[in-house]
Amino acid sequence: MSSETCNSFDLSDLTPEEKLLLDSIRKRKLQLLQEIQELKDEIADVQSEMDMIDVSDGSQNNPKTKQMSIGKKKFNMDPKKGIEYLIEHQLLPNTPEEVAKFLFQGEGLNKTAIGDYLGEAKDFNISVLKAFVNLHEFSDMILVQALRQFLWSFRLPGEAQKIDRMMECFAERYCELNPGMFTSTDTCYILSFAIIMLNTTLHNPAVKDKPSVERFITMNRGINDGVNLPDELLKSLYESIKNEPFKIPEDDGNDLMHTFFNPDKEGWLWKQGGRVKNWKRRWFILNDNCLYYFQFTTDKEPKGIIPLENIQVREVPTEKANKPNCFELYTPVQDIIKACKMDKEGKVVEGKHSVYRMSAATKDDKDEWIRCIKASISENPFYDMLAARRKKVLHQK
Repeated sequence: MSSETCNSFDLSDLTPEEKLLLDSIRKRKLQLLQEIQELKDEIADVQSEMDMIDVSDGSQNNPKTKQMSIGKKKFNMDPKKGIEYLIEHQLLPNTPEEVAKFLFQGEGLNKTAIGDYLGEAKDFNISVLKAFVNLHEFSDMILVQALRQFLWSFRLPGEAQKIDRMMECFAERYCELNPGMFTSTDTCYILSFAIIMLNTTLHNPAVKDKPSVERFITMNRGINDGVNLPDELLKSLYESIKNEPFKIPEDDGNDLMHTFFNPDKEGWLWKQGGRVKNWKRRWFILNDNCLYYFQFTTDKEPKGIIPLENIQVREVPTEKANKPNCFELYTPVQDIIKACKMDKEGKVVEGKHSVYRMSAATKDDKDEWIRCIKASISENPFYDMLAARRKKVLHQK
């Protein structure tokens, strides 16, 4: 059959039996394509596991050591699958206590992945979280010291509900080991969040309005079941954080892989400059309540990071942006969006954007970016949870 004949082929010329046969052939083709993709995925998984076997020469003949190495790397990319792999290969007993010990020891584990796993809402994960917190020894520690120890063992996730569960367990453990320090765990919970927020406001360069010690004391009036905590206690906590900020634990080098392994959305966008309003094509990745952009898809580190906290997104008319399919990030409460970028010398500097304006290739792509970003934007969870806990305490009186 010639190409001319093929191009003029009309389905209406087919008999009902021929149409049925053609439909059956199409369905079988789709099924075969799906099976081929599944085989490709299985091959990729096998190749991934082979690539993971990079343990030292002295342990290459020990299959358990190889499997442990694979399990840890799986955990760093997907905590749930990593734990399942270790349990399945009998390298980790299937109990919350043993999983908690594994995470607490943390050798070769990504601290972000540990935080994500501990924060999950499933019953088993919650039991692991409680066992994990109980492995910490907070006896005779002032609260800020206990927080330093606790927050060093993992990285706090971004989701408010996960943070709430973690800090609830921390407060219960601290009060259990230090009876009489506070009248209730609610007091410990509220003060712990106040300390974390103080650390952020004192040491984040994007925060211009630094709280004074008097303001910190005023913010925490009446949190001890309606009674004021001693001013000297609050002053000592303030000075401790002012002189030494919380240290963020370093990961094992897999944190970027973990962050970008399964993004909410990724793709090319045109980004308008801040001071110089030219447009540059950048590869954007949306994940973990942050928008990252790269010069090339092969770059290992982003050129800029925009945390999606206390900001909003909106469509920009073509006539205003002089470019089609535009949208922008903006902040209703600040002049400058808190963000960071890499300068020409490779140094990380604070961004100077009052808005971040991007342009997509199509209207559908623009709408999808706006939808995904809206889903990721979050207000600072600490303030909402703190307000909720204060309200709870007041209603109990």
